[in-house]
Amino acid sequence: MSTVTTDDHADRADRVPKQDRSRATRQRLLAAAVACLAEHGWSGSTVSVVAERAGVSRGAAQHHFPTREDLFTAAVEYVAEERSGALRALFPEGAAGDRRAVVTALVDLYTGPLFRAALHLWVAASNEEQLRPRVTELEARVGRETHRIAVELLGADETRPGVRETVQGLLDMARGLGLANLLTDDAPRRDRVVAQWAALLDGALD
Repeated sequence: MSTVTTDDHADRADRVPKQDRSRATRQRLLAAAVACLAEHGWSGSTVSVVAERAGVSRGAAQHHFPTREDLFTAAVEYVAEERSGALRALFPEGAAGDRRAVVTALVDLYTGPLFRAALHLWVAASNEEQLRPRVTELEARVGRETHRIAVELLGADETRPGVRETVQGLLDMARGLGLANLLTDDAPRRDRVVAQWAALLDGALD
């Protein structure tokens, strides 16, 4: 029978805070990477810039993310997952048939800093051979998850002809509004479009 020494307890006690610190450092780096992409674009978002913004050394950043591509694809994925969670949290017991609230929440998903950062990543991926397959796979996965959440919140029955395309059209419209929002504050027009789409969905999904 093995005995547990005081040193063993000390090692375990030390290990947990280290794991917590490591997790916190990783999250700071991911948040800083997304902010840098949104504000400075791909060319202005180096590992050094992100590390400085996160308040960690470049070496610590590279310990968590060995390459620049690792850092930025992980950052967009992390925040996309956070936004999916936030979207679900808006309707913890379902949307109760309030499709306008669902459409508004989905559009908000495409008008925040995540979309701006993702757009810069897409542009970079179109020119960076190393980055393109990783971003393509990531966007496909995020797109599937967003579509699934939309179907659930809207109460859409995709066994009916045209319903899947209607939901996807909503997400494509939301993406278009997000693009428009990059250059100007398009809130008044966006509100009118959201109201119209909510009415269209009520007719198409009921």
